[in-house]
Amino acid sequence: MNNLLDVWRVRFGHYMGEIQKYMRYVFTGHLAIVIMFVLGAGGYKYSEWLKTASSDFPAIWLTGSIIGLVVGLSRPVTLIRKPDEVYLLPLETKLPLYFKKALKYTFSSQMILVLALYLVTWPMLRQVAGLKPSLIFVGLVAALLIKYWNVHSEFMYRWAYKGHYAWVDRLVRMIISGVLISSILSVQIIPIVVLVVILVVYPINWRNKMKELPFPYEHFVKLEENRMMGIYRFANYFTDVPHIHGSIKRRAWLDFLYGVIPYAKKNTQEYLVFRTFIRTDDHFYLWVRLTAIAALVAAFVHMPIVIGVIVGAMAFATAIQLKQALTSSNDFRMDMLFPLPDNSRQLASVKIVRYTIIVQGLIVGLAGIMTPYFYIQALIVWVVGEMTLRLSK
Repeated sequence: MNNLLDVWRVRFGHYMGEIQKYMRYVFTGHLAIVIMFVLGAGGYKYSEWLKTASSDFPAIWLTGSIIGLVVGLSRPVTLIRKPDEVYLLPLETKLPLYFKKALKYTFSSQMILVLALYLVTWPMLRQVAGLKPSLIFVGLVAALLIKYWNVHSEFMYRWAYKGHYAWVDRLVRMIISGVLISSILSVQIIPIVVLVVILVVYPINWRNKMKELPFPYEHFVKLEENRMMGIYRFANYFTDVPHIHGSIKRRAWLDFLYGVIPYAKKNTQEYLVFRTFIRTDDHFYLWVRLTAIAALVAAFVHMPIVIGVIVGAMAFATAIQLKQALTSSNDFRMDMLFPLPDNSRQLASVKIVRYTIIVQGLIVGLAGIMTPYFYIQALIVWVVGEMTLRLSK
């Protein structure tokens, strides 16, 4: 028993160390400012909407749908690794002790999102649906209990069926969870009783089948690898992560853009850098993601100061990260064999990033075209982006 618990403690410590190491690069100062303004703008719009929302608005069913969706996403965090297929075999009868700790952490880490979203819906349930605080609190307790059930049910299903058609199991659990929460908030006794019985009966088959089958190491190893890779890919948007390397795709549907670079010997580096930007996932999707965030803010946030701050922050992040990414490549390239000026690639990279900033500004301006002075938003993107290119090293 102690051996397995020690294995969990060591792995959990290493896992948390990895998370902390990369997250400090993700949640930097400028991102914290953006998050603060987005939450502030969202909270203001939400409070204004609550003042005018109709009592006919389906607040209860909306809450049930949101919470049902979140509690259904209960992928277990097991920290199982490839060598465990060999080294943990002698301790397989004691694996439940290990998984008890794993599922406890899975629930405690995932319940935070459930709790946060439910607290966001609390004012809507109170003001729009007219529910009493005591009933809303009962719904919160029920949501946490249902989350606990979802975590254990998904783990049992994945063990019993090696993850095959896990999406079907997840969809069923989402529907059951959402309808049950809505029924509790609506105080519908008969549906509550029926759904509680379903909750009890639903995982019995998985539990019985678990006892007949050995632990499917291959599935849980792959599940854990994919989960960690998702974390690394997210962190890689903000800093270099040695665990992954961005894939390269042709993106033939964007071939027409290469015509922007005039065919001439002096434009060789520009052409190569532009192809690098278009075809490298890390570079291309970085620009797409930051542009999409700025466009969404420009389209749906009707506070000029907030829009200006956020689109400016996105323009700064786009310019600084793309410039560093395109100029810091140390890989051998055939163009290094030719007698080109030492700073030719840096100049070409700055020019290509400038093109991306121009396009980003146009998209942001068009996204906010229904708001007053929408052209100011595009101007902010261009000015911030150009200043970043000129002042950064």
